Amino acid sequence: MSEKSLAEVQREVDEYISQFKEGYFSPLALMARMTEEVGELAREINHYYGEKPKRADEAENTVEMELGDILFLLSCFANSLGIDLTEAHDKVMQKFNTRDANRWTKKSDEL
Repeated sequence: MSEKSLAEVQREVDEYISQFKEGYFSPLALMARMTEEVGELAREINHYYGEKPKRADEAENTVEMELGDILFLLSCFANSLGIDLTEAHDKVMQKFNTRDANRWTKKSDEL
């Protein structure tokens, strides 16, 4: 697989959604779907790393697929609201690099 930028991911999702009359779901419906997918991710994490093993009759899902579902929904959410995820990421990184600049112990501080 080749690497994709966030912009490419958003375009690919938009091309997929654009082929359907229904288009993007409402923000509230997307939030509900995102919550559902985060719950499915939590279930997978619990199966792989927690104390709750899968039942023999449970479908084989993976953390990777659940994260993929979340990325798809995140792209749908951003696209439906006209948000550029690259810009959103840049703004968040700026916030972390300023507000939280001294919050955690940097590896370079340990030398």
